[in-house]
Amino acid sequence: MADIDITPRFGAELKDGFKPVNAWVTNGILWLDEIQQFYRERGAIEKEYSTKLYALAKKYFDRKAKKSSSLSVGDTPSLTPGSLESASLTTWTTQLSTLESRAAEHDRYSSELLLQIADPLKNIAARYEEIRKSHAEYAAKLEKERDISYSELKKTKGRYDGACQEVENRRKKIESSFDYGKQKAQTAYQQQVAEMRNVKNTYIIGINVTNKQKERYYDEYVPDLLDSLQDLSETRVTQLNSLWSSAVKLETATLSRSTDYLNHLSAEIPRNEPRLDSLMFIRHNVTQWQEPLDLVFEPSPVWLDDSAMAVDEAAKIYLRNVLSKSKSQHGELKQEVDRRRREVEAIKLIRQNIRAGRDKRDEVELVRAMFSMQEDLHQSERKRLTAEVESYTITAAVGDVSLGAQNHDFKSQTFKIPTNCDLCGDRIWGLSAKGFDCRDCGYTCHSKCELKVPASCPGELSKDERKKVKSERQQAFGATHPHANGEPPDGVTELPAMSRSGTINSLSSSYAANRSVSELPTRTPNEETSPERNAPRLAISKPNTLRKNRVVAPPPAQYVSEMPADEANGRTSSFAPSSTEQRGKMLYAYQANGSGEISVNEGDEVTIVEPDDGSGWLSVRNSTETGIVPASYLEILHNSQGRPTSGYSSSSTSLSLSNSALNHHSFGGGGGKKKGPAVAPKRGARKLHYVEALYEYGARSDAEWSMSEGERFVLVNKDAGDGWADVEKGGQVKSVPANYLKDV
Repeated sequence: MADIDITPRFGAELKDGFKPVNAWVTNGILWLDEIQQFYRERGAIEKEYSTKLYALAKKYFDRKAKKSSSLSVGDTPSLTPGSLESASLTTWTTQLSTLESRAAEHDRYSSELLLQIADPLKNIAARYEEIRKSHAEYAAKLEKERDISYSELKKTKGRYDGACQEVENRRKKIESSFDYGKQKAQTAYQQQVAEMRNVKNTYIIGINVTNKQKERYYDEYVPDLLDSLQDLSETRVTQLNSLWSSAVKLETATLSRSTDYLNHLSAEIPRNEPRLDSLMFIRHNVTQWQEPLDLVFEPSPVWLDDSAMAVDEAAKIYLRNVLSKSKSQHGELKQEVDRRRREVEAIKLIRQNIRAGRDKRDEVELVRAMFSMQEDLHQSERKRLTAEVESYTITAAVGDVSLGAQNHDFKSQTFKIPTNCDLCGDRIWGLSAKGFDCRDCGYTCHSKCELKVPASCPGELSKDERKKVKSERQQAFGATHPHANGEPPDGVTELPAMSRSGTINSLSSSYAANRSVSELPTRTPNEETSPERNAPRLAISKPNTLRKNRVVAPPPAQYVSEMPADEANGRTSSFAPSSTEQRGKMLYAYQANGSGEISVNEGDEVTIVEPDDGSGWLSVRNSTETGIVPASYLEILHNSQGRPTSGYSSSSTSLSLSNSALNHHSFGGGGGKKKGPAVAPKRGARKLHYVEALYEYGARSDAEWSMSEGERFVLVNKDAGDGWADVEKGGQVKSVPANYLKDV
């Protein structure tokens, strides 16, 4: 065999030739199984001496002849080898010829042959096949990533076409809209144009990224994989040579009469250099190959545009955020790539020492570790390349717009209470992480809005400062988007107002003003028969929302009671409760019907000793005695100027009766003495449903309770679908998040 001065590399010569290389390496690994089977069969035949030995040699001569082409140049060579054989096959032929000259063999040699040659060959073949499969899986992964890149780019192109079509639709809508709707249509058109430009920029960035990934795929990833397969094949040949040498030594020690033949075989084996097989395979498999063309920008058929990136202010915000994120990732990934590359180089040096005999570690395990490190290196390099291309693509279009930007420190967030996006104003829906929250200033936005948020973070703020800034953002958004919060456009009748002032217990708050307050509860049979059933009902509702029963407050005038006559004349009553005691005024007269009850007249003012615990009764004290009266007969008085707290009872009977009483008292029920509503059963007749707070919660409005972990409440109304529950404590009913509660 001729000496070879060059070192062939599959990656540089064969380019995108993984399939034939993989098939060739597979044949070589499967060939190991045949060789170890050969030694096993030979070990059995050795006992039958020369007759069987010759038959075995002839058998494997025939097998070699059948596989000569596939083992030398692969299954699908571009140039047929003719009668030429690979260096390994030539060495194998020499060994079979030596075998024919041997006439006898010892039983000891047969046993040593099985233990020292056949078993190691089987083990090596299995390990090499496992490594080869890893290469095949990684090649499939690279091809899949390439196809995914093409597919994602195609999808991005589709989204870009769709965005362009939507712009055209919005433009046509402007032309067909009337004067009062043109402003709204024009605003929608401008927003869609901005969105289209963002999609376009994403499409252009995707083209550049895909082209660069494609270039790396054909120039680096696949060549590295082919080189690794070549190394695997050459390592296999090296191992095979080592085992062959061991077999020869066994034969030399056992069969002295075959010394001349074995010496000849020993001289032939070292000439079988691993690169000789690779060189022959390359020469017979080289084909003409051309790299695929780069991808280019394709305009939408409905939106005539060029390949220039959009650089208006809205687009710059998007590009600035993408650039900031890419630059941050690029620095981290570059360090990671450098570290992984150093690790690969270090393990390659160890492998050279193993081949040189200076290191006794297992080379197969080392190859496995090196391949795993190279796979990790390629993955990190792919990410780094993406960040790098994104950065210089944006910088080439608009410059380094990330300089001086005050970026928000966003973190993925799951909002457990209704929260609006500070950018678009829409509600952030979803049970999993559907949005982002700035760690410094509390800016909240959708996941889809993250890259559209201006880089204007004021820095770390206190809780009060965050509330102030959020309020300013909402006011600024309302000023620039006059129809975003349901305000009617010009020329349209004003929509009905809805605010907290129309209800006693409302779930509205400064951050969720759109929560609905539905109409009053259904009347009980007692109410249907009462004279007050024709009184007008006060209700506030919002169309197309879940209905939630609420106690409706009477007009504000009902909360102002007349000053007692003796106080009006400057006299101080002997009945002077402290300022901390809660006061009430009887809406109806009540006559005691049992023990513990007291009789009171309509208009009497009493002091509330014990609030309603859910039974529909409460304990009061007048100037002479203390006892219980129906909660629905009493109106709670307040000293503060703000909206009064409801005397709402957790019992269903008290709830319906209180509404009936409020409606009758507020709007009038006819002349004469007022008739009180039906009385609920006495306390103790209704079992209360208690709930316990799972987490601490701070109230954000007067209509909510603040809770401590483990604090108990009486459940009034469960979650009606809006995420809130009504609970009672101390005779007052307010709202808390439903997912903060558990049943007791």
